[in-house]
Amino acid sequence: MKQCYWLWYPGDFELYHAMQQNFSRVERGYGWPAFWKSEGVRHRVVFRRSYHLEQETSFCVLSKSVGYVLAGEKKYPFGKEILCGPGEVDVSVHAGCIEAFPNIYVKGDIICSDEGWMTEDYDQSAVPAGKNRYFTREEQDPTRWEYSEKCFEPVSETECVGGMLFEFETELTAVLQVEYTDGYRPIRICCGESAEEALDPVHCYYSWEPDPDTGLCPRCALRFAFVPGVRKGEVHLTALHQYVDIPVRADFCCDNEKINAIWNVAEHTFRLCSGIFFIDGVKRDKWIWSGDAYQSFFVNQYLFADPDIDQRTLIALRGNDPMTTHINTIMDYSLFWILGIKKHYEAYGDLRFVKQMYPKMCSLMGFCQKQTDEHGFIVGRKKDWVYIDWADFDKEGPVCAEQMLYAACWKAMEEISVLLGEDSQKFQENYAQLKETIPAFFWDEEKGAFIDSYVSGKRHVTRHANIFAVLYDIADDMQQENIIQNVINNDEIPAITTPYFNFFALDMLCQMGKFQEVWDTLHNYWGGMLDRGAVTFWEEYDPMVPVKAQYDMYGDRFGKSLCHAWSASPIYFLARYFMGLKFTQTGGTGFVLEPQLSFFSSFQCTLPVGEKNVRMNWDGKQLKIFTECAGGTVQINGKIYSLCPGEELCI
Repeated sequence: MKQCYWLWYPGDFELYHAMQQNFSRVERGYGWPAFWKSEGVRHRVVFRRSYHLEQETSFCVLSKSVGYVLAGEKKYPFGKEILCGPGEVDVSVHAGCIEAFPNIYVKGDIICSDEGWMTEDYDQSAVPAGKNRYFTREEQDPTRWEYSEKCFEPVSETECVGGMLFEFETELTAVLQVEYTDGYRPIRICCGESAEEALDPVHCYYSWEPDPDTGLCPRCALRFAFVPGVRKGEVHLTALHQYVDIPVRADFCCDNEKINAIWNVAEHTFRLCSGIFFIDGVKRDKWIWSGDAYQSFFVNQYLFADPDIDQRTLIALRGNDPMTTHINTIMDYSLFWILGIKKHYEAYGDLRFVKQMYPKMCSLMGFCQKQTDEHGFIVGRKKDWVYIDWADFDKEGPVCAEQMLYAACWKAMEEISVLLGEDSQKFQENYAQLKETIPAFFWDEEKGAFIDSYVSGKRHVTRHANIFAVLYDIADDMQQENIIQNVINNDEIPAITTPYFNFFALDMLCQMGKFQEVWDTLHNYWGGMLDRGAVTFWEEYDPMVPVKAQYDMYGDRFGKSLCHAWSASPIYFLARYFMGLKFTQTGGTGFVLEPQLSFFSSFQCTLPVGEKNVRMNWDGKQLKIFTECAGGTVQINGKIYSLCPGEELCI
């Protein structure tokens, strides 16, 4: 029996659902659609497939679109059984849809919507039709995502400040269902990621009046719910948690309970932010941001190893050509999209997807190249957001950190063009020129560091450009030594306070072998959030901020997201560096394990390697490793051991 799928023009599914996602933000009673250009779908497409039939067969095309089926030279309506054959038969399905994107499902023994269909949009050449592993049943509607659901009852119900406060065991993305003891009465429910937020009807982001017929509230992020004006027993709340069921393939447990808690909370944080796409946070903004997604690709490889959510996110972010504005309006986020394609290929070896995206990679780099100065530096335009991080930068003229990313993108384009058999010379030349020009303008010999901007004359130094210089191989060995001494170990350089840029900082330190500093940061930074009661990791954490103001951000009471995808990076650091799983070939076909045993008295872990797993068990004396995967080695105390699939190695 062939596997059938709902089919559409590739990219339309992702763009449609991305618009739904990016328009779902609600704050204090008003909707807030994302502020960047919204990409539309194709409203008129044709699907084609040719068959050589040995005998007569029948099939039926299902669709909510407007259109018809052309089998041979005869037209048929959707939903009608069609007989055709034997012999050569050309089947085309013409579909149009105003409200959403055209999609079809073809059911039949031989003629069915399997892998072989092509589609056209009356503009570009035919391409393989798009599909999704979650949409394989004829009764489904691809314009409506079917979430998995789990029911949560409150863990506590407390009478306070003239109402009832309901607490759930952790943060959820849920539909609240209300039951009334004495029949329906109008009530309002205030939701919050924290108890403080739920108890503040004025400043809480979500407050709802349940539907009088169903007792349901809209889906939102919450851990607490407050119902003013009711007493204990008058109403009961149940949270129907809705999520995309992406299996977690990794597990980790060690003798350090703080580290265990950090892993578990990071996992829960990441799962909540991993839906149809990688989003930034589940309360605010619920949008698809390229910088957040880039870091999610690293965590995904070590937790889910799910390539599909990478692909959906990358397609949704890039949109259609022509490129007219930066992704999310942020210059560095366009560059992270290019680097995200490279990261996805390294993780899963999916050259088919890279080939599909390559024309858009080229057009994006062409768009960026049009806004460079006489030195080849990329410069923000009037409406461009030069972000990098929430920090005090000198952003006059070309910004150093942006040039580091821009150079890394030229290098990525060179490598990917070679993989695809395309001409790589122009990418190689642009990379070589930029790598030489950046230090000439931005390296300050007296400060022993890269400065933010050479235009202003301020010679302002931040950690960010210097971290990128090491990560993306712009700094030479001598410059790297200076950066460590004059920037990284210099308390006069402002510290990084966001988990977002801590990702890059800690990745750099790990690559330089400074594991103790990273270990301490995990305990102090992420552990500090746990000490303040976090059940998911926050958008930002500053231990100097008083507890009373710890949920404020952007000058907004409760403006801080308490469940943010970019805060889940401890999973990556623990798996990649402390468990030591490094991939040496694309798609998990080659790997090396180099665990940092000195940090643990014991640990057990399972980590994904491609489509299979590797397991390690350390009891303080003996390390046992079992792998399902070929191509693996272990490095311990300068010795190298080969791993054999299906056999346990004891060291």
